[in-house]
Amino acid sequence: MIRVIGVHKSFGEKHVLRGVNLEIEKGETIVIIGRSGCGKSVLLKHIVGLIKPDEGELHIDGVDITNLDGEELMAQRMRCGILFQGAALFDSMTVAENISFYLDEHTDHSEEEVGKRVGEKMRMVRLTDELLDRKPAQLSGGQKKRVGLARAMAMEPEIMLYDEPTTGLDPITADAINKLIRETQRALGTTGIAVTHDMASAYTIADRIAMLDEGRIIAIGTPDEIRNSSEKKVTRFINGVADDIADD
Repeated sequence: MIRVIGVHKSFGEKHVLRGVNLEIEKGETIVIIGRSGCGKSVLLKHIVGLIKPDEGELHIDGVDITNLDGEELMAQRMRCGILFQGAALFDSMTVAENISFYLDEHTDHSEEEVGKRVGEKMRMVRLTDELLDRKPAQLSGGQKKRVGLARAMAMEPEIMLYDEPTTGLDPITADAINKLIRETQRALGTTGIAVTHDMASAYTIADRIAMLDEGRIIAIGTPDEIRNSSEKKVTRFINGVADDIADD
């Protein structure tokens, strides 16, 4: 469904992506791992069309989105739902208003239809209706993530993007969010792409895991294949082992 072909991206003198190649099948969830600053989120922004590559192509269902602008690019973006790193809820809006935001902005659904959709997504992320009128400041970190996930699913996208979905959460809440992501992906049949440095999250939600290092994909495989990788950089990363430091 998604093909990333030889993508390069630089910001000033910093060459972030150095020829990334990646294929993502329809209905699978792929997790991109790598150290902080390696370009994971930059790659995610390319896939949703927020950034154009300096070189290379990005195809979604055979359409090269790097050649699109205006309404055509917006139409491609509307196929995607995004769970942002900090949930990125609108502080001045209620939970219901946050979830319905894209429906209100980009569809002509009736108020009744929007309300029904909001209720469906609330149930999918296991939130009760008593939270609908609350503001984000009145929610826990886990609740905010769930509302962010409900908002991302509200447009019933074909592709779900997750940017560090467990950042800032305690281990138990993070595990609940990981399982919820997996359950909703299976229920909706969406194609999922997540970026994270949290291996517990990666192992839970991924069909395949790809490691990005120095601007390139250096390993890709199932969670078990990544666990058993012989690639030194992969084993160090997944086991949380720092590079050797020479003695003074």
